Amino acid sequence: MSSVLERSLKTPARLSVLPIAGVIGAALLTGQALNAERSAERLEQSDVVNTHLKAGDRSVQVELSGGHYQITPERRALLNTIRYAEGTWKDGKDLGYKTLYGGGQFSDLSRHPDRVVVRRYASAAAGAYQFLPGTWEQVARELKLNSFEPNHQDQAALRLVERRGALTEVDRNGLTKVAMHKLAPEWASFPTHGGFSAYGQPVKTHSELAKFYSENLRQIRHGA
Repeated sequence: MSSVLERSLKTPARLSVLPIAGVIGAALLTGQALNAERSAERLEQSDVVNTHLKAGDRSVQVELSGGHYQITPERRALLNTIRYAEGTWKDGKDLGYKTLYGGGQFSDLSRHPDRVVVRRYASAAAGAYQFLPGTWEQVARELKLNSFEPNHQDQAALRLVERRGALTEVDRNGLTKVAMHKLAPEWASFPTHGGFSAYGQPVKTHSELAKFYSENLRQIRHGA
């Protein structure tokens, strides 16, 4: 009786091992499949990023280097127009990103130069968008920008545009008088509704800025 009972008890035990082994095997195969799928996804994403970088896609470069604003044609034309108004356009060359107040140049783009220049006024404004040191420090901290490189300056400028409530206006309608008025307190070269500088400094006209913006946007869209 005991031997029969022993055999009957052993038989289910052997059978119960088979389903467990099957479950473990299936789990291992599933895990391997998931890992393979994730690896393929990572490779695909890497290929996409590399393709965009080789093509000079500035929006991808921005995401990799800090900030979060995409550079659409309208926003690029706006940034270029700000540079034009501030005297740092330099025919679109990166030289404008190394420009001090008054037109002088600096070379170190690892940080804001924070150098006071005395011309008609005294100012430590620098870069393509003539950031004051305090303004740059605050925006760079908000956007986690760790250098004064051109892409970071672009991102910081768009943050200032957004702060002034002009980014949506430009995205929807282009560089209108409403947008210029909103930007006038940020950049003295931009006119208010009345056509004056918010700080009593030399100012561009509405028509001059609108013309530059429109022509630059057309060139950007046509790849000129």
